[in-house]
Amino acid sequence: MERIDWIFGYGSLIWNPGFAPAESVKATLTGFARSFCLRSIQHRGTEDVPGLVLGLDPQEGALCQGLALRIRPRDHDRVLADLRARELVTDAYREAVLPVALEDGREVPALAYVMRRDHWQYAGGLPLEEQALIIAAAQGGRGPNADYLFNTAIHLSRIGMPDDHLDDLARAVRALLPPAG
Repeated sequence: MERIDWIFGYGSLIWNPGFAPAESVKATLTGFARSFCLRSIQHRGTEDVPGLVLGLDPQEGALCQGLALRIRPRDHDRVLADLRARELVTDAYREAVLPVALEDGREVPALAYVMRRDHWQYAGGLPLEEQALIIAAAQGGRGPNADYLFNTAIHLSRIGMPDDHLDDLARAVRALLPPAG
């Protein structure tokens, strides 16, 4: 693979990239939808109680907004190794270099982690109510599945890219959780 300096973040990479980017720019990826389509059996669920996390799901005509994160040259190899360890743990994603349109008018090739629809963990097309039940119940090595959803929805809103589906899903999950305190 050619050297790629940009990563496209559409979920937890927005709020927890695991590295300090040299540049972070709002970006749009065409032909993919942000979707809770990956059954998580490690980070936000277990094999017994899988969670759901976001994937880039190929979809004609779709647009996914997120952040393009530029890797500092001195950090390049370490960042890619860390991302691969994090994102490719079960091979449910495939790495793809895709053209990303930056908010400032540039277009850059960016590494993105795309859902493999042929993988057994693919769970695309679930109704919102079923997604909410799964997310409310699951917890994995990185904590409650609900926290992953809430953090992603909040951070998308904070950077001016609210996602109505994530906001609706967050409301449905909150209604299923016991009251805090």
